[in-house]
Amino acid sequence: MVALYVTSSQGGVGKTLICAGLGKHLLSDDKKVGFFKPTIADDKNPLTPGTDSDAVFMKHIFALEEPVDNICPIISNRDNLASGIKQAYAEVSQGKDVVIVEGLPIEASGGIIEALGARVLIVEGYSNKLSIDSYKELGEHLLGVVLNKVPKNKVEHVYGEFSTQFGQAGIKLLGVLPEDRVLFTLTVGELAEHLQGEILNCAEKSYELVEDFMLGATGVDPGPDYFSRKDNKAVVLRGERPDMQLAALQTSTRCLILGGDMTPISTVLSQAENKEVPIISAKGDTAAIVTAIEDALSRIRFNQEKKLPRLTELIEQHFDFSAFYQGLGLTSRATSI
Repeated sequence: MVALYVTSSQGGVGKTLICAGLGKHLLSDDKKVGFFKPTIADDKNPLTPGTDSDAVFMKHIFALEEPVDNICPIISNRDNLASGIKQAYAEVSQGKDVVIVEGLPIEASGGIIEALGARVLIVEGYSNKLSIDSYKELGEHLLGVVLNKVPKNKVEHVYGEFSTQFGQAGIKLLGVLPEDRVLFTLTVGELAEHLQGEILNCAEKSYELVEDFMLGATGVDPGPDYFSRKDNKAVVLRGERPDMQLAALQTSTRCLILGGDMTPISTVLSQAENKEVPIISAKGDTAAIVTAIEDALSRIRFNQEKKLPRLTELIEQHFDFSAFYQGLGLTSRATSI
């Protein structure tokens, strides 16, 4: 059994996403996969056992039998942090080939990595200022680095540049994953929740993913040509513009968001019902709604099963599983046949 410790130098880089993608690949290769996410108790922000959304999500997609409390234990003894985590880890690692550990930041992980005897995968967002020297301090524990959220038009250049830099430092660049809108977006229901809005119709569509956003034009109604520029989108519109609302409904739209806490006219509501497009009635004007959406997108987490097919596709295309398996001491079913 091997512990794969996934860490980073900063938050919001996609650790959970990488954990999910690698775990699903290992499961498809008949590996017994566990998940472990130790959490440190904070007196200022008390934690409730069993409520971590990442742990709940991983338990579901990995079909784990262990309770969420064991998968995501809350460690309160900071003086013996590493030993406490090791003890909790022992409870979820039985019978597993690989346990994926969604770890603490790099600077807080040294003792934990040693205690678990883990191999370390570092996930970083796209940046020209990566701390290669700090990576080398991990020594033989370091498996490699993954760069995530790289602009699509820079993937090839970034791979060439950083694979050379890392190679010279004896570090493996295991993957360069392109930025993908589908992986970092909201469902209609989450959007309504963040906006503190009400879904007026087609509530069964609240789990649909919103892949893009558009604003209604401020001038004369431009019609469907304008709204057809983006697919699977949410359209933010003024409540008193039924002409724009109807035009948007003629195109690929996940939901309409109407400002001013307004209810649409019956014609719009009927058309939305026929097209199965939810309408969200939100408080505030267009500017306030846009600000709320931007805030929601900045805090988004990867915890939606509908995103897994796209994640699997990207991981398979842009991750070096051969080096990954070799570093973990695993044999792939594909190479053993």
